Amino acid sequence: MKRKWLAALLTAAMTAGVLSGCGGNGNAGTTDTANTETPADSETSEGGGNTEEAPADAGESADAADVNEDGTVNNPEAVQVDENKLVFWSLFSGGDGGFMDDIIADYNSKGPSKEVQSIMLVWGDYYTKLQTAVAAGKGPDIGVSHVSKLPELVDQGVVEPIDSYLEQMGFDINSVYASNSIDSVTFDGHIYAIPLDTHAEILYYNTDILERAGVALNADGQLDINSWDEFKAIMDQCKAVLEDGETTLSITNAGDDPYRIWWATYFQMGGTPLVNDDGTEVTLDMDIAKKAAEAVKSLYEEGYVMEGIDDHQQLFQSGKAAFATCGTWATGAFEKTDNLKFGAQAWPKMFDNDSCWADSHTMILPVNPDRTEEESLAAVEFLVGASGDGGAIWAGSGQIPSNMSVLESEAYLSMPYRSSYKSALQTAVLPSKNAHFYAMKDGIIENLNTYWTNVADVDTAIQGVYDELESNLD
Repeated sequence: MKRKWLAALLTAAMTAGVLSGCGGNGNAGTTDTANTETPADSETSEGGGNTEEAPADAGESADAADVNEDGTVNNPEAVQVDENKLVFWSLFSGGDGGFMDDIIADYNSKGPSKEVQSIMLVWGDYYTKLQTAVAAGKGPDIGVSHVSKLPELVDQGVVEPIDSYLEQMGFDINSVYASNSIDSVTFDGHIYAIPLDTHAEILYYNTDILERAGVALNADGQLDINSWDEFKAIMDQCKAVLEDGETTLSITNAGDDPYRIWWATYFQMGGTPLVNDDGTEVTLDMDIAKKAAEAVKSLYEEGYVMEGIDDHQQLFQSGKAAFATCGTWATGAFEKTDNLKFGAQAWPKMFDNDSCWADSHTMILPVNPDRTEEESLAAVEFLVGASGDGGAIWAGSGQIPSNMSVLESEAYLSMPYRSSYKSALQTAVLPSKNAHFYAMKDGIIENLNTYWTNVADVDTAIQGVYDELESNLD
């Protein structure tokens, strides 16, 4: 099965190479929009990264690196690499990209057995290019995978297990990470990745607007919200004092963010997993799915969300939103924004429990036949180092570290904002380990979008969600 997939993907890669020629598409990292392939799922909002490109005199070559304004590369295979370094294909093209650069610089400065060179890919292209490169036998030495994507990469033979290398290092993974983190990267008894973080959708609030509206914070500097009605009551207070160009809640009108609120609401209402553990049966509770969709839709219908928001993170950064639902990765960007006074907390308990949407980044060892055993061991040393010594640096981006010693360190606990939403580690509902989840997710978002944008009614949209899940069963 894997051989057939690899052969097909290699054929596609060769065809794409013929069709693409030497031009690039100029894509750059962006915040979440209606595009369902803005993963993290676009955890990105600002350019960054230390991508190394080919020398200027190679500019006229058909194989020259095609670099976008934000430093992302459209053709990573054309980047000139140092043969003495491990090549790391990164998807961190947003505000968190600079933090990963710092991790790499710090790691390289300590004299490792192999230094690391980073190449930053366009977010929306990352997984396709990674899978294509591996199929062609030209994968990078190091990569990144969302834990929601990892089952697919394992199933398709894109990544290697790293157990033997961890044993050689004497690294006891069970003493470093929580059991649920370890389980998320374990398949058939083998470890396939090193957990890096958990990134959750959380609630940000503009304290200047809250003060203007007379909304008080509790002793911890957070909002006391214990129900959907309480949340709306606080938003009503803010809406009453908004000025032209301001919005109560900053979220996009379609795409990932309303989907993430729907996800949290569905599970807070007691929703069951979307499919069973074996991936053979749809277990979605359609009644709860509809109620959750209607709750999210009410945010638009009742005027809490200004029409036409394309970049909800930037709108909040500009100080023109009382609230925003963004991923934890936005914290690092927000705290660097001049004159923005804000707070953050885990997604509140609105219904029966305090579930929230989340995903995780993991560090992986892509299949690469040209990499020696010594180089593979060195690559795994970096995976462990990025999550360990690099974990405190990575926390600066706003993500919640997976390494328990980092998470419990004074350095982390003393950082502003982070402790306010650390509880999301316990309340996060991750997707089931399903090789088809990304396809399922795209279909879910596509169908929910039809409801958010008034193309379909709620019954039609949720039936479409069910049908999409069913079409991706094993």
